[in-house]
Amino acid sequence: MTLVQLEYIIAVDTYRSFVAAAEKCFVTQPTLSMQIQKLEESLGVKIFDRSRQPVVPTEIGEKIIEQARTVLTESKKITEILQAEKGELTGELRVGVIPTVAPYLLPLVISSFMKKYDKLKLQIWEYTTEQIVQELKLGTLDCGILSTPLHDSAIQETPLFYETFVAYVSEKSHVFEKKMLSTDDIADEKLWLLNEGHCMRGQVLNICNYKHNHSKEGTFDYNTGSVETLKRMVELNGGLTILPELSIAAYDEDQLAHVRYFKGPEPVREISLVTPQNFVKKQAINMLKNEILQIVPEKFKSKKKKEVMGFSL
Repeated sequence: MTLVQLEYIIAVDTYRSFVAAAEKCFVTQPTLSMQIQKLEESLGVKIFDRSRQPVVPTEIGEKIIEQARTVLTESKKITEILQAEKGELTGELRVGVIPTVAPYLLPLVISSFMKKYDKLKLQIWEYTTEQIVQELKLGTLDCGILSTPLHDSAIQETPLFYETFVAYVSEKSHVFEKKMLSTDDIADEKLWLLNEGHCMRGQVLNICNYKHNHSKEGTFDYNTGSVETLKRMVELNGGLTILPELSIAAYDEDQLAHVRYFKGPEPVREISLVTPQNFVKKQAINMLKNEILQIVPEKFKSKKKKEVMGFSL
């Protein structure tokens, strides 16, 4: 049994295809298949049911693969020990970030982080919360930046900051003249929402106990994953939307005139750095956490007089 063989069976389990697994492992498909067959012969069991498409592990194969993931994770910690001893930060760090955070936080963080740790390859994917959690469990991501709490025992959460939600209100809205809003103020407003699959949609619905996103003038339903699109829909079609505060940092005076804060306790979302419970690359992940904490405004670091909005996947 070798670490390479364990890597191959994990790849097949992850991608449910010998061909895709071979591509990801940068070997030919016959080479990967031969090594897995050797492992099966040495163990005296079949790890995969090759008669099914996509390929799936056998019952005993699932247990072997689960242990293989643990073994590989632990083996990678040897490299971490050596890097820490040398004071180096090398290799790669694979990060998943939700789309409602990525464009407003990462440009500042990446620029500073890569100047400090230029030997580290940073790979970033914008995924939904559900996708990030799945990729973390598969081991294809090292960490994620997303909204919590997740209530998942397989995931470790380290809260970074608490981002206030604000309303972006059309001039046509009856609440435009108000300086601050309560949740009752927006209960009957036309509300523009992100589409299903985005955790922020659930958080916004929890803010105002809103049950749908249909226009009061009809049944038009616009599905988008873009916070910026929501803002434009308000400007052109009336109503309001709810935005995370980091997204308004670069707004000009005219745009800020449409922004309204909520009365206390302010609704916020908790943004955390998340990892699997048994994770590697701790030094790189810790450095990323420190860089984020240096970038975000100080007022975001406390949840005093704030209400964290929950959501469900």
